[in-house]
Amino acid sequence: MSAKGLELAIEKMRTAKVSEPAIEVFSHYYEQLESGATGLIREDTIDPLIDPPMLDDVEVDEQQAREAMATTVIIKLNGGLGTSMGLDKAKNLLEVRDGKTFLDIIAQQVLAAREQYGARIPLLLMNSFRTQDDTLEALAKYPELEVDGLPLDFLQNQEPKLLADGLTPAEWPADPSLEWCPPGHGDLYPALMGSGVLDQLIEAGFRYASVSNGDNLGAAPDARVAGWFASTGAPYAAELCRRTVNDRKGGHLAVRKSDGQLVLRDTAQCAPEEMDYFTDEHRHPFFHTNNLWLDLVAVRDALAERKGVLGLPLIRNEKTVDPADGSSPKVIQVESAMGAAIEVFAGATAICVGRDRFLPVKTTNELLLLRSDIYELDESGHLVAQADTPGVSLDKPYKLVQEFEKRIPQAPSLRRASSFTVLGDVTFGRDVSVVGNVEVQASAPATVADGTVLEGKVQLDA
Repeated sequence: MSAKGLELAIEKMRTAKVSEPAIEVFSHYYEQLESGATGLIREDTIDPLIDPPMLDDVEVDEQQAREAMATTVIIKLNGGLGTSMGLDKAKNLLEVRDGKTFLDIIAQQVLAAREQYGARIPLLLMNSFRTQDDTLEALAKYPELEVDGLPLDFLQNQEPKLLADGLTPAEWPADPSLEWCPPGHGDLYPALMGSGVLDQLIEAGFRYASVSNGDNLGAAPDARVAGWFASTGAPYAAELCRRTVNDRKGGHLAVRKSDGQLVLRDTAQCAPEEMDYFTDEHRHPFFHTNNLWLDLVAVRDALAERKGVLGLPLIRNEKTVDPADGSSPKVIQVESAMGAAIEVFAGATAICVGRDRFLPVKTTNELLLLRSDIYELDESGHLVAQADTPGVSLDKPYKLVQEFEKRIPQAPSLRRASSFTVLGDVTFGRDVSVVGNVEVQASAPATVADGTVLEGKVQLDA
């Protein structure tokens, strides 16, 4: 092992005041990386998960649901900048619809749930050093969100990027912040422990946590799921959805043949030659939503027993030190997925929920859907579908939010659409409607006039 590389990385982390649990976890993964571990999960080592319980089939006592909700904290991952969509601040500050950002709608959901269930229901954000200030400033307009004795956020840890050649910490004087990276959302557990927030929550009487990505507005506080989780007595549970042809890239749960334990396999953990198995929605019929339910006491006990190192599977992420400069030195980012903790807890389980609990925004395709009339935002902050969701595919000019908003200042009506594809550079006017399967093509920049009804294949002239 390159003792010098690990020593330099630890020294850099301590100088930056990274918590000791996070340093222990990083050291664990460094040793795996140095030994040549890839983190791959081979198809012949797992069986597909084919019969999880269905939320629609579960009977949940209303009183038990209320009691579970009263001891549940809502944790949202809020560390991302949305750089793939051209953003340079917290992604969850992006306006979704009706003048509200992700954070506005999350706050609305939590406050409505408090009123409905007469419970404290804290909101807790896992921020990064890049998102914390802007986020807390944005939430200042909701002073009622604070719960006595508990913070609104805790910080995700950071770790040094490692040079692919030699596994020593990368240096980039042009922008030293690029020498650091987040450890993936598997950092949730050491960050909760190292910040002291885990103990604070338990001491304040909270037993369960509902954890989800901040850009998934479907994962609102849900007493029925909370009641089901409490009734199982399980230490950990994952929410799944049934896969369609559009969900082939999402991670999935499987059953490890060696011991019958549930495990999570993400895209980065599948060998390239086995991607046909991974993307087969019939072989692996359910995908992992990254909505998790945790028994906080079980998490604390597991972390204490393992000295802060849950031992989640390694994800080896290869990039360049400056993501915008492909010629900059190649680096390895050591990551883990929070959903992989399912294999740590004996008795962990999963449940298949409705698609309404999975409404993420990873690209402007999904952003267009949420801004369209497919959804309405109710008083509780729930996005309620008004029609079946059409497939949306926007061309490269729409990839970045700024360019997307220039070309689509108002979302067209999609309630009568089956699919909507845009090829080329097209600007859409107001009150445009899409009917059936529509493909709009333009060989040069073109405009769709106000009030246009689009049907079939549309070829535009400049």
